[in-house]
Amino acid sequence: MSIDNQIQVVLIDDDPHLRQALCQTLDLAGLKVLPLAEATGLTAQLSRDWPGVVVSDIRMPGMDGLELLAELHGQDPDLPVLLITGHGDVPLAVQAMRAGAYDFLEKPFASDALLDSVRRALALRRLVLDNRSLRLALSDRQQLSTRLVGHSPQMLRLREQIGALAATKADVLILGETGAGKEVVARALHDLSSRRSGPFVAINAGALAESVVESELFGHEPGAFTGAQKRRIGKFEFANGGTLFLDEIESMSLDVQVKLLRLLQERVVERLGGNQLIPLDIRIIAATKEDLRQAADQGRFRADLYYRLNVAPLRIPPLRERGEDALMLFQHFADEASSRHGLPLHELQPGQRALLLRHSWPGNVRELQNAAERFALGLELALDSSADNPTGSVLTSTPGGLSEQVEQFEKSLIAAELARPHSSLRSLAEALGVPRKTLHDKLRKHGLNFADSAQHSADDE
Repeated sequence: MSIDNQIQVVLIDDDPHLRQALCQTLDLAGLKVLPLAEATGLTAQLSRDWPGVVVSDIRMPGMDGLELLAELHGQDPDLPVLLITGHGDVPLAVQAMRAGAYDFLEKPFASDALLDSVRRALALRRLVLDNRSLRLALSDRQQLSTRLVGHSPQMLRLREQIGALAATKADVLILGETGAGKEVVARALHDLSSRRSGPFVAINAGALAESVVESELFGHEPGAFTGAQKRRIGKFEFANGGTLFLDEIESMSLDVQVKLLRLLQERVVERLGGNQLIPLDIRIIAATKEDLRQAADQGRFRADLYYRLNVAPLRIPPLRERGEDALMLFQHFADEASSRHGLPLHELQPGQRALLLRHSWPGNVRELQNAAERFALGLELALDSSADNPTGSVLTSTPGGLSEQVEQFEKSLIAAELARPHSSLRSLAEALGVPRKTLHDKLRKHGLNFADSAQHSADDE
């Protein structure tokens, strides 16, 4: 059992009369106090971010004050510990201060001296925790920008949402296409939460056979079904104290959905073939590539479960909506692969960048990562030709002779620059390094159009 964060002072003294008097002094000053007769077991009850201070006698049976100080500072060196003694032992006082005691009070001491020391210690504790929180927030932002690469508005917004939700206890529903990075987002939510020291258990519901899904998720007792010879702990129970990531939740049967809804509402699990309700301290992060509202309307997904999960939705934007994030991600993955394989780093050439920007990435980040790996290895790399990628393969030779390849390369460069925002045809021409008249001719030749008429400046009319 942990000590409530509302407690400001833990007071430890084996003398009941002195303990009561000191407790009364602190109470009258408006401080919330927890009086204890012994120090044994206190450290386990204090979290590292507990916002209070400890006041302890030194000479006590069992664990004395100096032993307590060493144990507390082993968990959190910044926790203020005030030590008191009635023996007036100067060497003992020096030993205590060298060991890291915040203050040393000799009995008998004035009430004002105790209150002054406690208040200063509390102010220091608040400052330490504020700084610790700030450092953690900065670290979290750096960690997120490393995991979720990109500067597009969509990714900036996603990182903000993750940072806000990670600190809460809310279950989360992640929405995203195949390969968009749903598990990466789920792991970030876990690692930035207070559950980071607990387990992160990932399971793909779509990869489980219908005959074993309930046993895998909820566990079973011996004899629950044919072949169940011993007890099995299910994934939910195994994730106790941490986070369970349940991908492709849309593939779960309606029967299993009923059990999941009960688990979400009551935070208990019952193994198959068992009668015991096992309490769970768990966060559920579900993910889907489908529109669950539509699935609920069609009777394929329980509406009550959808509304229960949809309290805190997170949408991962597909790569095709993220602009130049694709280039940043590609180079990031290519550099990682080069380092992993001990190969020299390769920079994307202008034509390659243009072709990557035009690709629609139907496989999202997963497809891009595979392409970057091949690029780093120096292998032939071809992306699937489609209507939105008429130039066909990327980082490979285009068909036809040299003249045709040059034409195709020129068209790709102009198309890539057209995808960027330009207020006028003049700015587009300057970006490409050609006269406007030449650009007009090339746009006509390649069948390309410059934006909408509203984007043209007056001198382009």
